[in-house]
Amino acid sequence: MSSIDRSQSVGGTRTYEVRTYGCQMNVHDSERLSGLLEDAGYVRAPEGADGADVVVFNTCAVRENADNKLYGNLGHLAPKKASRPGMQIAVGGCLAQKDRDTIVKRAPWVDVVFGTHNIGKLPVLLERARVQEEAQVEIAESLEAFPSTLPTRRESAYAAWVSISVGCNNTCTFCIVPALRGKEKDRRPGDILAEIEALVAEGVSEITLLGQNVNAYGSDIGDREAFSKLLRACGKIDGLERVRFTSPHPRDFTDDVIAAMAETPNVMPQLHMPLQSGSDPVLKAMRRSYRQERFLGIIEKVRAAIPHAAISTDIIVGFPGETEEDFEQTLHVVREARFAQAFTFQYSKRPGTPAAEMGGQIPKKVVQERYERLVALQEEISWEENKKQVGRTLELMVAEGEGRKDDTTHRLSGRAPDSRLVHFTKPDQEVRPGDVVTVEITYAAPHHLLAEGPVLDVRRTRAGDAWQKRNAAEKAKPVGVMLGLPKIGAPEPLPAVASGCGCD
Repeated sequence: MSSIDRSQSVGGTRTYEVRTYGCQMNVHDSERLSGLLEDAGYVRAPEGADGADVVVFNTCAVRENADNKLYGNLGHLAPKKASRPGMQIAVGGCLAQKDRDTIVKRAPWVDVVFGTHNIGKLPVLLERARVQEEAQVEIAESLEAFPSTLPTRRESAYAAWVSISVGCNNTCTFCIVPALRGKEKDRRPGDILAEIEALVAEGVSEITLLGQNVNAYGSDIGDREAFSKLLRACGKIDGLERVRFTSPHPRDFTDDVIAAMAETPNVMPQLHMPLQSGSDPVLKAMRRSYRQERFLGIIEKVRAAIPHAAISTDIIVGFPGETEEDFEQTLHVVREARFAQAFTFQYSKRPGTPAAEMGGQIPKKVVQERYERLVALQEEISWEENKKQVGRTLELMVAEGEGRKDDTTHRLSGRAPDSRLVHFTKPDQEVRPGDVVTVEITYAAPHHLLAEGPVLDVRRTRAGDAWQKRNAAEKAKPVGVMLGLPKIGAPEPLPAVASGCGCD
């Protein structure tokens, strides 16, 4: 393709699309990628548009078939790129960090490959690829700058991710994340709180603190109680109504954190605590630094301090060497802990991890049968726990896009303080995402609750105002404005800094 063909596409409005795979950390990184591109003069491709000028894949390397999924998607784009002068494709994230040397060989139509440590270079790499007419591969081996200094296009006007650390110091045998994200690096508490205060000033009323091992926060700055102190400091920020965090690790879940959760009113009664396995031998093989008794002890303490807490978890079925007795121990913990929700996974090899080379790999048929038994048990428990919510009066933060059937059922959806999803009857008065409604729960299903009666109260909020203002601005954006060439070089940080893979 000639440079003239390429420049024709760049001369007008350049559109972009970011496709995200994986965890919350990747979702938040994609917000930064979008912010970088918009700061460089690109505009997001409209919903339903026939492709974008720049397509960015933010990849995940946690699952065994991650590379097959990526190359399949890249293959679908190859003919479109060939017929669309100036179109560019970029691949970033964990898989790019891992397979830096093979992506362009297997998909030579890719223009840019960048890693987890240098996402801020995307605009300049795209421009360099356009000018030099050759693929640009740039993978940093360590973090160049904390990502929160980068511009961010947040997906929500009323709720926001806030990254407090990147990287992980654990060595779980099934997880490749530490090799791709690096050792834990913590942000200064003052920088985190300044970002939260800036977000609240913009109308955000709910924040989720993010880290690969979020409650290990402080290990890099030498303060073992830094995370509990951070939670308590969040409680002093006027206008911040809801604080959540994900994902913690049982090893680092100390009593001071439980106390901070219980004693800080805006820290929500919700906890995601990854179990992975209930078997002590399997936990040892996973290199998880806790055992069943320790895990259940944490659950007991949390329930004693926060009786209405909804606790969720992650569980891996079929880890190498897992026996039927081991699996029964996992079922035992599930029965004892009574999780509100469990994210269950069939073990799959992560290339580059110790577990991938272990003996005792479990036959697929056995893993599938165990998985189905686990899911059936958890479904039963989730339903029973949700039925306990019937008759309760709850405050919901109205959500956007969480009720797929809302239009046909004439309902709206929102999240309870414990993060349970509730569908409620649409009131006569206007209710906006970010506003708060009070409802009475009338029905429970395994994965959601219903409030079929009239809404008891509607509280208009600054978060709802922010959503309304942003929505109006999006609709008012002109179409086809000439923005010129993207700027060369890394963009300047925004005054209000904005800024999560929880393989725990």
